[in-house]
Amino acid sequence: MTSSPLLLGPMMRYVDDVSASIWFETRDAGEVVVTAAGRSWEARTFAVHGHHYALVHVDGLPPDAALPYTVQIDGTPVWPDPESSLPASVIPTLGSGHPLRLSFGSCRTSVPHDAEGNRTHGVDALRACALRLASPDNNVPRPDLILFLGDQVYADLTTEKMQQFIRARRDMSQPPGKELADFEEYAHLYSLAWSDEANRWLLATVPTAMIFDDHDIRDDWNTSLAWKRDMEATQWWHGRIVAGLASYWVYQHLGNMSPVERAADEIWREIAAHTGETELDLTARLDAFADRCDQEPASYRWSYCRDINDVRLIVVDSRAARELEPARRALLDDDETAWLDERMRGGFRHLLVGTSLPFLLPPGLHHLESWDEAVSQGAWGRPAARVGERLRRLVDLEHWAAFERSFRQLARMATEVADGRRGPAPQTVTFLSGDVHYSTVSEVQRATGSRIVQAVCSPIRNPLPIIMRSFSAVLAYTIATRLAALLARSAGVKSPPFHWAGVKGPWFDNCLANLEDTPAGLVLKWEKGVVSNGDHGHPLVETVATVTVSPRPR
Repeated sequence: MTSSPLLLGPMMRYVDDVSASIWFETRDAGEVVVTAAGRSWEARTFAVHGHHYALVHVDGLPPDAALPYTVQIDGTPVWPDPESSLPASVIPTLGSGHPLRLSFGSCRTSVPHDAEGNRTHGVDALRACALRLASPDNNVPRPDLILFLGDQVYADLTTEKMQQFIRARRDMSQPPGKELADFEEYAHLYSLAWSDEANRWLLATVPTAMIFDDHDIRDDWNTSLAWKRDMEATQWWHGRIVAGLASYWVYQHLGNMSPVERAADEIWREIAAHTGETELDLTARLDAFADRCDQEPASYRWSYCRDINDVRLIVVDSRAARELEPARRALLDDDETAWLDERMRGGFRHLLVGTSLPFLLPPGLHHLESWDEAVSQGAWGRPAARVGERLRRLVDLEHWAAFERSFRQLARMATEVADGRRGPAPQTVTFLSGDVHYSTVSEVQRATGSRIVQAVCSPIRNPLPIIMRSFSAVLAYTIATRLAALLARSAGVKSPPFHWAGVKGPWFDNCLANLEDTPAGLVLKWEKGVVSNGDHGHPLVETVATVTVSPRPR
């Protein structure tokens, strides 16, 4: 479809019982029309840096439906591709017909799906699951939602295809070199990430929700005030952060919002209010908005919350909303903490918290990160603080454990929900995370109330180097935990407010995780793609691990 007026999409984004939001990038300015069940809905494109986008709001749909749809741009049919052998894309509304089925994962690089790409980066777990769902022999239910928990694109660790594009437009010997410089390069990177035929079909059929992590912008993004100042001292960082946040709003965040949230969004209101004959160009407005979001994080919220039947999903921005001033250092600033606190409530069957950075790390790693934060803050003096800062960046010691104040605040919220002090206690308070390039399940050790669980799925396609696998595995062992705890106490760090332990893992396969609410409990399953009979283009799906989190007797 290279000559098609449709460049990217359709992408099925926010969906509820009676409506759906479908996202597009088009070749030219125009009108996008979606048709399903004998009705049509349309939207005009808007422009950003010479690229054209549309979000079509499809409403008045029946619940629990799966309606095939078609797309036209200015009267030209563009979807489905008549040459494709994949099934028709559908609009899948929610409803009460079945309990929630959700897939989640993070960290996906965009390299070819051939023998060489699979050798260097492993099989793309997302694509393997897409091919299974598209198969006429498939008997696996389609998920209601895929939650992408960060590093949807890598702006700093670019592939050879991305570098070819960069090389053709600027001198890569000058900063930022192989890394992304502007919106145009971000647009090309998203095209590489989402244009594979099988994944494109999947994204056109299954609703998605997303949140950024550091590589969507740059490794260690906002790890500390010193890091931020170092970046701001370069000549290229301002262009990068503005392009990164502006493109994130267009490609990822816009589709996260419900119709009500969009109606209140400052950028969307300008799109919705535009009535001129020419296409609305948001370039200057969106760049200024992105610059403000970086300089004044409290001015805009990237986090969001969805209630899906009797399950609440809270997706937390753990990157842009940070407070980096040492005296007030926090993973979430005061406004973001208050927003989260209001939504951490019982009364649901399950409370799911999506945060790109794991809340519960292996205890040894947790203690190491909390020690490093204390040392970097001056607990052992200035020379040690400089060493702590270098170590923080070198081995990514920047999770919730490295923001002790925020860790304790969230631990208090989760415990109060689990104890029934914020409404009827749910069966589980389950944290869904990625980032660390291994998968694992941990649980807080408690005898009553809700089970508090951490489920990590990472990577979808970007395996951890062998040496780092060993480092992560060692920190899961008891002796390493004890040594790291002693280190933390020596720097004045208090013991965590509760204890937790690994239930299963870690494992290091490329995986997409699936969560299903069943009568037996919350069933978590990790699946990977495997090449059969040398057919790299059509991998099969294999289960790596399954964990059932059964409810406690009431």
